[in-house]
Amino acid sequence: MKNLSSRTILWLVFSASIVMLWQQWNTAHAPLPVAATSTSTASNASSANTATASATPASTAVLPTNLSVKPAGQSIVMKNDKISLKVNTEGGVIEYAELLDYRDSKDKTINEVLFTTENNRIYVSRSGVIDNNAANNIDHKAVFTASATEAVLQEGANDVSLVLTSSNSGVKLTKTYTLHRGSYVLDVNHEIDNIGATAIQPQVYLDLTRDSVDLDKSFFYSTYNGPVIYNAEDKFNKVAFSDILKGDAKFTANADNGWTGMLQHYFVSAWVLPNNEVRAREFAVAAPKKDDKEQVYSVRQIIPVGSIAPAAKAQLATQLYVGPQDQQVLGALATGLERSVDYGWATLIATPIHWVMTFIHQFIPNWGWTIVVLTILMKLALFPLTAASYKSMAKMKLLAPRLKALQETHKDDRMKMNQATMELYKSEKVNPAGGCLPMLIQMPVFLALYYVLQSAVEMRGAPWLGWVQDLSLPDHFYILPALMVVTMLVQTRLNPKPADPMQAKMMTWMPLIFGVTFFWFPAGLVLYWVVSNTFSIFQQHFMNKKFGIKDSLIPLKEES
Repeated sequence: MKNLSSRTILWLVFSASIVMLWQQWNTAHAPLPVAATSTSTASNASSANTATASATPASTAVLPTNLSVKPAGQSIVMKNDKISLKVNTEGGVIEYAELLDYRDSKDKTINEVLFTTENNRIYVSRSGVIDNNAANNIDHKAVFTASATEAVLQEGANDVSLVLTSSNSGVKLTKTYTLHRGSYVLDVNHEIDNIGATAIQPQVYLDLTRDSVDLDKSFFYSTYNGPVIYNAEDKFNKVAFSDILKGDAKFTANADNGWTGMLQHYFVSAWVLPNNEVRAREFAVAAPKKDDKEQVYSVRQIIPVGSIAPAAKAQLATQLYVGPQDQQVLGALATGLERSVDYGWATLIATPIHWVMTFIHQFIPNWGWTIVVLTILMKLALFPLTAASYKSMAKMKLLAPRLKALQETHKDDRMKMNQATMELYKSEKVNPAGGCLPMLIQMPVFLALYYVLQSAVEMRGAPWLGWVQDLSLPDHFYILPALMVVTMLVQTRLNPKPADPMQAKMMTWMPLIFGVTFFWFPAGLVLYWVVSNTFSIFQQHFMNKKFGIKDSLIPLKEES
């Protein structure tokens, strides 16, 4: 019975792996709906979604649509030691963002690029001022004058700034962009001057616009690619491209806190207010029209600045993060932004696992060895439980001849055989299901580590030993999967042999089936399983020796 339970658990693990892969394949390859016939704006997004008690009155100001996303002005380079940007004088649009510390996942000779308008891609960040009187609008199509033709952080300096100005008959807008050393945050200050004869009530919109292309699609896993809206009401709310296109996007339209962002595998861009400033704002999304030249989607915040009298001015300080999903940095920048590292349903387990790994990595600056140490620490922490399980397995192995004899004696009466078997277990104080515990204990850690390796940017490109240069990718030489098969086969030999020949054959084939499955799993995950299996082998061997059971390993020296 114990062997049957163990086999069942193994089948459950294998089945869960297949189901997980199948679900992720479906998610990654699901067809997009047919394009919508109208573009969502701030006003229709507000009416389509629920408003909260802190809602601000709906504005009559109309945001510009997604037509002609590519700016046509002059590109000005802004650069620090972490990121290189291009700011366009048309609208002050951030049209290019290159991460200097990260290589492209497919071409290691170039850096990772997030924002771009090249190679049939659209991914930009825009902001501007809109007013109830459209003549006062200074949006992302307005022409700006720049304070410099280049803004590059100089040696010894801590920050670099670029100032852009634009005006019409009623409003002057001054945007000041500032990059700081060692940071992926772009400070964007909007200063609004009322140069007209009447009071104005401007609003600043903060926009992230991109196509729906997923550059990291995989047959065996899928990560979320698209907009996110976070506020106290909805918390972390993924607003999928497909939902926006169908008009089914669900989010709280008005709140006094939160942020908007665009996620892709390992990276995020997000508009936030410094120090989690509490200020009324409206959230909106937009989808492309059928005839739009660029098929892009937008997620926006629209923030009222208040009434500005003639000859007066007001300011709104904002921050744009463009960079890796570093949980520590994101959590310090804005509430909930650390959840951009999307562990899905495994968040509750994966978050502490990631924290422990980060702590270990402070002392062991190699993520592969960090996984090894994490595995050993987990096995040591759980040793009392697993020792009890291995003790049960060892006793079951001793009882195997007697169980076989009972099966022969009562082969024609299954009820009597079961009764006799249970009496034997009771008299010998053996729990037939006890040997399943090690597998059950490992599964939460296994699943959590799967999501950490799939989602944590620290694992991207992290090497271990010579042939494993990226723990987040499969071992292309299949050495770790082969070792996993070997360790599972050894474990099978150490466990009690099933009395049923069919069960015994299935238990023999199970390691091979698992091995094939794990060919496509991240190398770091297979490394965890290999180390765990190896540790378990010596635990089981020790227990077998303690109970005088011979196994296939070299015997340990007798205790003196």
